[in-house]
Order: sequence, then C-alpha cells, then structure tokens
Amino acid sequence: MSITSTSTDPIKVHRNNGILEVTIDRPTANAIDLATSRIMGEVFMDFRDDPEMRVAILRAEGEKFFCPGWDLKAAAGGDAVDGDYGIGGFGGLQELGNLNKPVICAVNGICCGGGLELALSCDLILASSAASFALPEINSGTVADAASIKLPKRIPYHVAMDLLLTGRWFDAEEALRWGLLKEICEPTELLARTRALAALLASGPPLVYAAIKEIVREAEDTKFQDALNKVSKRQLATVDTLYSSEDQLEGARAFAQKRDPVWKGR
Repeated sequence: MSITSTSTDPIKVHRNNGILEVTIDRPTANAIDLATSRIMGEVFMDFRDDPEMRVAILRAEGEKFFCPGWDLKAAAGGDAVDGDYGIGGFGGLQELGNLNKPVICAVNGICCGGGLELALSCDLILASSAASFALPEINSGTVADAASIKLPKRIPYHVAMDLLLTGRWFDAEEALRWGLLKEICEPTELLARTRALAALLASGPPLVYAAIKEIVREAEDTKFQDALNKVSKRQLATVDTLYSSEDQLEGARAFAQKRDPVWKGR
C-alpha cells in the first residue's frame, strides 16, 4: 500500500533516495489521536514492506513541540485510551513486527509522554538543544506503559525510576548523558544532521541492518549463548538471508579489491 500525503493530512510523507521522511503535523502540539495513529501504522507498514525504502526519519512540524503523545482533547471527545491504534500500536511503531530497517527520530521541542515513548521506539534519536523531555503520566493518574518497559533497559534503573515516578522534566544534555540521544544539534541544524545520517545509513548494507535489528530483538530476553546459537545456526530469517546473499559476497570482494561495495539488498 502506497501512502500519499496532502497539505491537510496530519502525517506528511516524503520519499527520496531510499529515505522515508514522516512528519507529524497536527497543530498546535502534534498530539496523536486514534485516527492519526492508524495513519502512522499504515505509513510504517508500507515502509517496512517496500524494498526500495532503506531508512525512515520521524520528525515533527514546528519548533515548540515534537509530540506530547496521546491527544487528551480527543480522549475527552470520545477517543478511548484502549481504542484501535491501528497497525503497529500507538504511533505505528511501538508494536510493529519485523521492522528490520533503521528508524531515526529528530526531536525538535517538547517530547513527553507517548511522544517520548514513540521516540524510544526508534533506533537513533537526535535532538535540538532546545528539546525537553518528560514522562508526566503520573500527574494525570495513569501509567507510561511502554516507557515503564523500555526505559529501565536503556538507562540505569534508578534513573529510569526517577523519571517514571516523579514525571520531572529533563533537558537534552541530561538525555544525552544517560545515553538516550545520539547527539544534540542546534535547532537550525537538526534536520540537516538527521538527513545526513539517514543518507549514510541508506548507502549501507540493508541485509546487515536487518540482521542486526532481528538479533537485537531476539537477544533482548534471551540468554547470550542461546541467542548466539540461533545466529550461528542460521535460525533467524534475516541472518539466513544475509549469509546466502550476493551482498555478503560483494562485501568480501570489495574489501579484497580495495573499493567501495555496491549493495543490492539481495
């Protein structure tokens, strides 16, 4: 399914040289309601299944807000918090299976609640120096469910619990210090830096990226030796594909011939 966006769509989609750029554009704060989440699920499923697409960027329009997460105004109007978020769950990324391509998040402003959970669903996060973060769900009497699962696995336990239990705000420098961010950029440079990183990844070996992502997922709740055995015995689909691919031969040949490899994704 191919998604084409218009000027009035809450999600803008742009494709260029194997890079999919997905922009949340819901004034005034880029909050996500059920309908927007379902659109995002279709977009990211389309990205996952399109062999021409190599890398995705998730960003937001405007400078003040990246995304505050769940649209509370829509909830007050009848959107159920346990409603149909569509393919991939909230924002189309949190539960999207077999997404074996890199996804980069560019955070340009306030990133809190489900917005931060959405960023955590990406593989790499770049942030503006003006970005700010929080998990304030506790203040509205609910739980940051995805963050409660993911955050203690990404950063020190006591730091994660501090953020979850207090709902306090923290800036980009602190996020970088705890390892949540790849880098901090000046606001005017964020998009260019993100696109440059996406171009670098898009030029890389897609079958290797796919294997890396599946191995990381498999290893998350698996003992080291069990995970390694699955890799060495080619029990993971992406690893089996990689080890039988033209690209793996191309990598060896390019190294021997002292030239840049030409990746075909097969």
